[in-house]
Amino acid sequence: VELAAIIGKAGTNIKAENALDHVAGYSIGLDMTTRGKELQSFRKSSDTYSVLGPWLVTKDEIEDPNNLDLSIMVNGVERQKSNTSQLVYNVQKCIEYTTTRYTLYPGDIIMTGTPDGVGPVEPGDTMIANIEKIGSMEVSVRAAK
Repeated sequence: VELAAIIGKAGTNIKAENALDHVAGYSIGLDMTTRGKELQSFRKSSDTYSVLGPWLVTKDEIEDPNNLDLSIMVNGVERQKSNTSQLVYNVQKCIEYTTTRYTLYPGDIIMTGTPDGVGPVEPGDTMIANIEKIGSMEVSVRAAK
């Protein structure tokens, strides 16, 4: 499970201290990855592999995006439990780094990466992702068509 920052104001070369001025809100993100011998460039690009929801929480509702509990359960078993304070890069650093290479526009989404605890899921599994102050999102895994 990842924190998704939804951009509300365009910018490039944004400094970390100004980064949150460019955020409209936050959501839960599941950035799924195909495992195996597939080309790395295709591992994250399949249909349905970037799941967002269950809604956008405006940034004024989250005082500190870098201190939110998050968890994911698969078939009722906890697979991941952490806090955004444990991520390698905080939201501001993610935005700063991204904008050294790309211009961000309203509606763009930056996923923060995931803490330890990722693992495989199979068709038929049910995932429930939670992030404090955002909510909970249930996703059923299905086989590719």
